Amino acid sequence: MTAAALTAGDASGVIWSGEPDSSTTPSAESAEEYSVVAPSSPDTRTRTDDDRVSRSDERAELDSEPLDAGATHVAPAIATKPRFLTEDLNVWTGPGEDNTLLTVLDEGAKIQTTGRVVDGWAEVVYNDKLRWVNAEYLSTEKPEEDTDTDTDTDPSGGLSDAPCASGSEVEDGLVANGIAVHRAVCAEFPEVTTYYGLRPGDDGEHGTGQAIDIMIPDSATGDAIADFVQDNYQALGVSEILWSQHIWTVERMSEGWRWMEDRGSDTANHYDHVHVTVY
Repeated sequence: MTAAALTAGDASGVIWSGEPDSSTTPSAESAEEYSVVAPSSPDTRTRTDDDRVSRSDERAELDSEPLDAGATHVAPAIATKPRFLTEDLNVWTGPGEDNTLLTVLDEGAKIQTTGRVVDGWAEVVYNDKLRWVNAEYLSTEKPEEDTDTDTDTDPSGGLSDAPCASGSEVEDGLVANGIAVHRAVCAEFPEVTTYYGLRPGDDGEHGTGQAIDIMIPDSATGDAIADFVQDNYQALGVSEILWSQHIWTVERMSEGWRWMEDRGSDTANHYDHVHVTVY
């Protein structure tokens, strides 16, 4: 469209530049490229170049904005494209894990993307706000559903909440999620008989009842317990697992299991027990 004055068009309310003949009438294919304006009255209206803002101008203006991780960005009316999550995915306030983690979306969920990517982080619209996710785990195709009915839980696919043979003393002082971990693990691994929960005076999660140590008879059982708790982290409210000098956290789940520094003994390095922290 030129900088010339825009004049009123036909009765449809569409306004175009020039005479309303076949060469200037917007086609259905090109309609989205222009701002279609319905005049408030039949009088001729004049608009200058400063009055017209195209979609590309809006996008450029958005891209030029500084990334303020502490600000709340309301999603503007821009074109978005749907993408599917190939893994459970964290949603952050800004592009990077030094920002605030808001929630975790389930694998297979659909989310709208703006097309903006910064250092591997994709801008998305979540709850009508501009947020960020790891672009690596976005796909144009929906992941196939897992039809395998075999699980690490009981045949019904649920988790046991029945009292454990190891005794209720273990659960004294534990928060609800800590009790849930104890009961689910003891039902799935009856060979484990020793657990440690609340430690009064401890400065960490054991002091607040948010951690439980699961003492294992061998490393294979430790591997199985760590995998079981990780697979059911959402249902059990788990935030962190320590096992065999490795750490796994919900906030950095996209990185998988990470090495920990050597703390000296087998117990300090979590070779003889699986440590579980809960929310």
